[in-house]
Amino acid sequence: MTAKRKIEVFSAGCPACVETIELVNRVACPSCEVSVPDMNRADVAQRAKGLGIRSVPAVVIDGKLADCCTGRGPQESTLRAAGLGQSA
Repeated sequence: MTAKRKIEVFSAGCPACVETIELVNRVACPSCEVSVPDMNRADVAQRAKGLGIRSVPAVVIDGKLADCCTGRGPQESTLRAAGLGQSA
């Protein structure tokens, strides 16, 4: 059985978030499990803070904030380098 790669796109529902969700879903591989935690929920915002998320959209891959999301925002090349679109 192939291990799943857990991808989370922390979103507040803004147009930039929607664009990032579309990007992640387009690039994700068959073994990627994509979820979209809602930053409008207090429990999600608290968890995001613990992950080091300071702005949305933010992508977490296997429990680690992607490098692209510590700066200005997600970029496909950086997400691919972090493992998005590749089997675990």
